[in-house]
Amino acid sequence: MLVSHSRDVAASTADLAKALVGTGDPAPVAAAGGLPDGGIGTSAELIRRAIADVDEGKGVVVLCDMGSAVLTVKEILADPAGNGVPEDLRIADAPFVEGAVAALVTASVGGDADMVTAATDDARGYRKV
Repeated sequence: MLVSHSRDVAASTADLAKALVGTGDPAPVAAAGGLPDGGIGTSAELIRRAIADVDEGKGVVVLCDMGSAVLTVKEILADPAGNGVPEDLRIADAPFVEGAVAALVTASVGGDADMVTAATDDARGYRKV
């Protein structure tokens, strides 16, 4: 599940991650970017809807770009039952694009929420030089 201030950034990151899964069917991925009117920002409503779209009862890992995206997800996490989201909802502390790819590849080969979170942790530490 991807949360960005921009609808285009969230959707493009989801598309890239799906393309990099390779063969087979990718695990569910949803993007909650921007505001309902298409503007820049974050929307708890869009985030809750996207979480519901990907929830298969195995936990949901959320990657956020920054600032209010993180704060909005943390607000939802503070009262999961009241927000109608799964109990096993977590934020991954990972770079947005690399974390999204690691998360989707891991989930697509059957990884559970713990394995997906571990993969995003690896993405956070991956050195490029």
